[in-house]
Amino acid sequence: MVVLSIKTSNDGDGFLYETTAPTPILELIPSLVNIYNGRLRARTLVDAVGGLAAHGIMKPVDDIGSDEFKKSCGVQTSEEENYCPDPSGLRTGNRPDPGPASTLLQTASSLDEYINKSQVVKKVALTEEGLNEKLSNVRGAVIMAFPMGLPKWDTVKLLLDGNEALKETGIANDILDPDTASLWVAGKEFPRDKLVSDRLGNNEKTKVIGKLQKSGGGPPAREPAVSEKERKAMMAHYFKRNEELKNLAEADDDDYLRSSWADPKSMKRGLHGLNDVRMRM
Repeated sequence: MVVLSIKTSNDGDGFLYETTAPTPILELIPSLVNIYNGRLRARTLVDAVGGLAAHGIMKPVDDIGSDEFKKSCGVQTSEEENYCPDPSGLRTGNRPDPGPASTLLQTASSLDEYINKSQVVKKVALTEEGLNEKLSNVRGAVIMAFPMGLPKWDTVKLLLDGNEALKETGIANDILDPDTASLWVAGKEFPRDKLVSDRLGNNEKTKVIGKLQKSGGGPPAREPAVSEKERKAMMAHYFKRNEELKNLAEADDDDYLRSSWADPKSMKRGLHGLNDVRMRM
């Protein structure tokens, strides 16, 4: 299988996708975009399900506000056993029973684990079918917890119904169109009228890093030559070296003779693992 490691941000977020050399790029890109958008949708859904399990369904727009505020305005609020007021004032506070609530959280956690960037380290490739199955499990848990259904304005319902709800969120600009998005690998675009083999050859054991771009977005920024962790290590090394040079400049002329780098036998002791050996006094 040809493995594509799709990077979605500079912090290492992304996912793996498996395809084959004869696959038309016209089919590959929409599948990649569906998973990309699905991860955005799933990440937002996980947060919304947490609120649903803890504080119940969302209030109508006109009723949004803290329960304390609503009480002062003469609006009756629930005092049932499962009542837990929402500090944000977005939800009614009428949470589901503990059993269904636990199932909700479990299915959301499973979805969150499936889309997590740690799957790249585990070498687990995502599929549209796998993602849709996790979303279906969440949908089933919602039906169990709220048999009468959720109101049409509830974020959980909107997200379960499709990607349209994302257009009303802060990540609206990150959504890609499967019909116009482009795929880039090593600074080169994958033409939709070609096959994967036209760009990567016929070796089915190929693994490359790719990025998805909006139509007309041009080539994505290249990956940094060193990772953030490596950059910090290099800066720490240079700072330490500068401090050593500064101290040497301020020291007496003969102070360097007590330094380990001035000891002609230091390398020999290091190779024998004797640098840290100390004699008892």
